Amino acid sequence: MKRSSRARIGATATVSVLSLALITGCGGGSDDDSKESGASKKTGASASSSTAAKALSAAELEKLLLAKGDVAGYEAADGDDTLPKAKSEVKTDKADCAPLAHAMAGLAPGDTDASASNTLTKSPDATPSSGEEAVLNVEMTFVGLSSYDGDGAEKAVKAVSDGIAACSGGFTITAEGEKQKITKVASGTASGKGDESVAFSVGSDMDGEGTATFNTEVVRVGNTVSTYYTVDFASLESGKAAPVSTAVIDAQLTKLK
Repeated sequence: MKRSSRARIGATATVSVLSLALITGCGGGSDDDSKESGASKKTGASASSSTAAKALSAAELEKLLLAKGDVAGYEAADGDDTLPKAKSEVKTDKADCAPLAHAMAGLAPGDTDASASNTLTKSPDATPSSGEEAVLNVEMTFVGLSSYDGDGAEKAVKAVSDGIAACSGGFTITAEGEKQKITKVASGTASGKGDESVAFSVGSDMDGEGTATFNTEVVRVGNTVSTYYTVDFASLESGKAAPVSTAVIDAQLTKLK
């Protein structure tokens, strides 16, 4: 399948879990050296979760997801069904890579059942378009929230961060019985937002049509972890990697504080 075909599939509101896996990326950083790894961790009282911290429920997280009007220029999904709802729907051939794939799919990258997700779509520009051009004129950011007891959120970020070393040579994602090959994982430059953040990218095999690169960021605020990955279908067609939407990250973190 050519990249333009994948973009058309991914742009539809009923895109399957597999299609999302084919067009989104993940990876991890290392807490050892934030400049080299793409991880950023703040110091001080706010940087560490209290052992007495209690996880928010999935229902509470749903209320914290971005909604219509929360971020200028973006429309929030209402009753979003484009993202998987359970970790059992997204599996990897390497256990250490599971947190990466889960973060990519808007699922909790750590050990918790409290999670929620939705999709933010950037409003198209004023230039009219039709056909394939209209399909490609779409930017989507997939957002996941998860909450943890005690220091679980810090452990979740570390699991993602540690994944870069274990999965740098690539891994395989299985979703809805179909497989997608991730050819490499590399660290990126974290935004430094929240109490702790990790940025990363993956190379994804496009069925013999080359390799596409996708970026993801994971941010911790207290005992809540948010994950973001942005897909710009025009960039996908051109072979460029779209940056994670900072506007979406900023708006989501505002709701979490």
